[in-house]
Amino acid sequence: MAKHGFLRNILVRIFSFAVLIFAVRFAIIVTIHGESCNSSDFCIFSENLNLTAPSHLSTSGDPFSGKNWRRSVEHYASIFQDLIGEGSLLPNSKALCIDTPTGEDVLALKEIGVVDSVGIFKKPSPPLIIQGEGRKHPFPGDSFDFEFSGNGRLEESVKPAELAGEICRTLRPGGFIAVHTTARDSYSFNSFLELFNCCEFIRTREINGVDSSTILEILMKKKILQKFKTLDFGVSPSNGNYHSVNKCLIPRYKREIVNNAESLILEEPLKPWIALKRNLKNIKYLTSMVDISFKSNYVYVDIGARSYGSSIGSWFKKQYPKQNKTFEVYAIEADKAFHQEYRTKKGVNLLPYAAWVRNETLFFEITRDPSKKMMMKGRGMGRINPVQTSASHMGDKDKILGFDFAEWLKSVVTSKDFVVLKMDVEGTEFHLIPRLIQTGAICLIDELFLECHYNRWQRCCPGQRSAKFQKTYSQCLDLFTSLRNIGVLVHQWL
Repeated sequence: MAKHGFLRNILVRIFSFAVLIFAVRFAIIVTIHGESCNSSDFCIFSENLNLTAPSHLSTSGDPFSGKNWRRSVEHYASIFQDLIGEGSLLPNSKALCIDTPTGEDVLALKEIGVVDSVGIFKKPSPPLIIQGEGRKHPFPGDSFDFEFSGNGRLEESVKPAELAGEICRTLRPGGFIAVHTTARDSYSFNSFLELFNCCEFIRTREINGVDSSTILEILMKKKILQKFKTLDFGVSPSNGNYHSVNKCLIPRYKREIVNNAESLILEEPLKPWIALKRNLKNIKYLTSMVDISFKSNYVYVDIGARSYGSSIGSWFKKQYPKQNKTFEVYAIEADKAFHQEYRTKKGVNLLPYAAWVRNETLFFEITRDPSKKMMMKGRGMGRINPVQTSASHMGDKDKILGFDFAEWLKSVVTSKDFVVLKMDVEGTEFHLIPRLIQTGAICLIDELFLECHYNRWQRCCPGQRSAKFQKTYSQCLDLFTSLRNIGVLVHQWL
């Protein structure tokens, strides 16, 4: 009996010591690794069995906690099952969910058998979500077979082109990317496709979101080998969806937008200062017709900007609908009288030159209409001439530098950018517009506000036309009509 008691005491002590070691080791691991179960040394439950919402979403009243969160998981599981049925997602695929704050899509993938799945978000929630951002994936290139972007994350991105670039980098050739978006119009859809020049378009389908809203699912496949690449829009024009304009292609969807623009004023107005101002209220802005979320950059160029308040401050900043996008602004103004003001205007890039058809020295002439006894505030309206003139209505003359505006524009923006151009150049438009068409730079302009200068009826002197310009209203109308016919959304400016 004494012997058995001695052995029992030894066994109890050994068991107690083992329990103590077990408890100490558990405490150390919990201290080091926190609540996550990602240690290779010790883990009671597999991370794939964690079916609860991420910790930062478990607060009371959160719409993605509890039943709502679970319903969202089931919603994504149904969507991913369809993709498995199509063959674009496989159980052995390595999958990434981009900018997912809640991780329902990641868990849905794991539950349907795609166990090698992970999500990234700026605030991690292990084991479903690790730290990372859509614009900077924490993975090497060609890491994933399938990537998913839901909840409109791509269109909400400040830099969608950077996010698209990261997807192209980390997706393996032959891999698939599925994106959920609320964008509906042809302009935004084609802008979206242009972001992913690494991929070929597979299909779209409309699905119901977890909140019963209608969502567009876009499925693409990363190209294995790019056999050809065009310089302009990344697609072949052979299907008739593009209109050739010398060195560029204007897509059909842009030409269709022109059909929805406000009508041009066909008859020459007897009181143009009234008619054109009234027409300004009728303008159908492009940003009121389409979604511009899938553009790389947003650029406004004002040629003949004059003072900051002339159009940049009074019109573009206050009235042009920008869809909460931040635009880079360029003011092109040759008149030295306005240069000082722009030095105090943040966010405006001044180009103190004259927009022209080539790089050369020009004469900048301040026009003085002899029918007016008083000059406008400051100086008269300025216009450029390649040669010096001596007309009676000319006043001050300055030598200025002219630059090839079309080539400059091509060096600053691409077809992936959203470009708005306002042109008020005192007759030089009849030189600049043909140059833009000749070089193909016209295809980079999404929306054009053009003031065409002609021998209009004068406000001061009934029955008399302005002697400053030789062009007629009919010639101006031909210019507007020709631009719209090739697919340029141009508006008649004041």
